[in-house]
Amino acid sequence: MLWRARQFEFTFPRPAVVMGIVNVTPDSFSDGGRFIDADTAVEHALRLLAEGAEILDIGGESTRPGAAHVPEEEELRRVLPVIKRLVSQSKIPLSIDTQKPAVARAALDAGASIVNDIAANRTDDLMWRVLAQTGAGYVAMHMQGGPQTMQTAPSYADVTAEVEAFFVERLERLRSAGVAPEQVAFDVGIGFGKTPEHNLQLLASLRRFTKLQCPLVLGVSRKSFIGKLLGVETAQRMPAGLACACWAVEEGVNIIRTHDVAETVQALRMTEAILKQHDQ
Repeated sequence: MLWRARQFEFTFPRPAVVMGIVNVTPDSFSDGGRFIDADTAVEHALRLLAEGAEILDIGGESTRPGAAHVPEEEELRRVLPVIKRLVSQSKIPLSIDTQKPAVARAALDAGASIVNDIAANRTDDLMWRVLAQTGAGYVAMHMQGGPQTMQTAPSYADVTAEVEAFFVERLERLRSAGVAPEQVAFDVGIGFGKTPEHNLQLLASLRRFTKLQCPLVLGVSRKSFIGKLLGVETAQRMPAGLACACWAVEEGVNIIRTHDVAETVQALRMTEAILKQHDQ
């Protein structure tokens, strides 16, 4: 299975890819404000790279539940200096975490290679035409509603079946817009329009999504459902996030998006060593 992001290619099966999170925001739920300055954000990103990140995911707009909308100009002001500097200082794919086609295009023009789109449930194809024109990799995430409304009252008859149907339908729409299947990866969207029970159902059913033959991305790092299930604050959620990441890799997930790169790399490499021995 191939995932192509402009000049970069990932061929699976291979060791799970760790995507490091770089939030250039004042209000992200976990580290909002810590890296809002470009110098600090670049320093943080290079540290994640040294810890083993193979992709850096740079975002200028918080997508936590209830997050305020960020104007396009402000989002660009936050992310473009970081992307431009990282392009000159690193040789790995850079991902732009955005819902806005204009921000995606500007980030790609600045040297990014991937668009991580929480709003893959969009009705227009403007974002997808940007992907078709640039050959960028695309992470299409499932979300019910939007950040302002998604956690009001999430409801599904069968969350796993509905997410799977969404992915199948999106893949066809992406093809129609000129996006090649090898550009596409899917993210079930843990915490995006889901209750803790929905999140657990999706985690338990990850293997089901592998039949789509597109890479799977999972982001559970420090998310609120962990706190709701286990009664722990944001800073204490790493062990549970690592447990989810290791389970996900065993179930066929290819890319883990995380704040805690060094710990995640170590946990995944050990999980993969055990699985390799088990399969011999």
